[in-house]
Amino acid sequence: MWSIALRTLIADRGKLLTALVGVIFSVVLVNVQGGLFFGLIRKASLLVEHGEADVWVGHRNMHNVDFPRDVPRRWIHRVRAVPGVRRAEAYLVGFADMTLPSGGFEGVVVVGVDRASLLGGAWNVAQGRPEDVLENDAIVLDECENEKLEYPRIGDVRELNHRRARVVAKTNGVMGFLVAPYVFTTYERAGQYLRMPPDRSSYFLVQLEPGADAEAVCADIRRQIPELDAFPKREYGWISVSFWMTRTGLGISFGAATLLGLLVGMIMVAQTLYALVLDRLGEFGTLKAMGARERHVYTILLVQASIMALAGSIAGLALVSGIQRFYSTPQAPIVVPWWLSAGSCLLVLVICLVSSLLPYQRVRKLDPMMVLQS
Repeated sequence: MWSIALRTLIADRGKLLTALVGVIFSVVLVNVQGGLFFGLIRKASLLVEHGEADVWVGHRNMHNVDFPRDVPRRWIHRVRAVPGVRRAEAYLVGFADMTLPSGGFEGVVVVGVDRASLLGGAWNVAQGRPEDVLENDAIVLDECENEKLEYPRIGDVRELNHRRARVVAKTNGVMGFLVAPYVFTTYERAGQYLRMPPDRSSYFLVQLEPGADAEAVCADIRRQIPELDAFPKREYGWISVSFWMTRTGLGISFGAATLLGLLVGMIMVAQTLYALVLDRLGEFGTLKAMGARERHVYTILLVQASIMALAGSIAGLALVSGIQRFYSTPQAPIVVPWWLSAGSCLLVLVICLVSSLLPYQRVRKLDPMMVLQS
């Protein structure tokens, strides 16, 4: 049956190619569109993912890592006293204006980290060293923001809210969800740039003792300091992501575009497979006249649909891999999780199977004697 199914399928190469194009188009669109969405939305929790903190502690009802509310810095001692906490450091996040050489300004997100631990500091450092941020007036920028910040070089001096700042290192690909570039510096210096009183903090970053349960520590922090919220790293990352998905049309727009493209591709596949079956009614009638049973015909249809889905999925994923390799950038990352690729292939397989069986009633009612007479 496999041999018969394959030969009848490739007999009409034009229609076969059309159906394959539809399958490939659907697989590519779902994965690339979905990859762009996941790559973009993942940037909303970039500081959380790379902050090296097990638990994030902040103001009650904190909902987004880039938009914190200040809390008294002295509360950090109460956080450190919670069982299971190995280290807790103050962390600053806020907005400032950077003066550009042209005389203009660019809004930036200033991130201030503890001098001793550099917990939550810059990563993927491509020029300089992470510890260079300890130098006088030091800041760390990202290479991908060069055009926006008018191409700063190592050693260049800028101003943040009219205070001196000197570029000492550069990261690569550290770009958040907001259009404002990240600027890393020390906690004390960030407070000056942000004009924040020294007794205020945005977050407390907590590292746990080995074996400590993050959920239990968070519950203890909330119980001992009711004014604060505490979340494990993964949970707060998702909270930051869901903030943008639920309060903007980002998820709806990406999802609608993906579903629309998938629908167009699947319609192409369904129409082509339907036509392939109808064009071979005579061949199926001949098979039935030769003694083929209903299950044989049924098997041929399913095998043809499976071959179509498998070949199109393989070609589509190969094309997705090429697109991801050559077109994914820090500005527009394409992140394709394995389950998205597997789900798209499974969906294509289901559509192909259903499409190939739609005309089955025509084949079932086909009279072999009429085929032989013609």
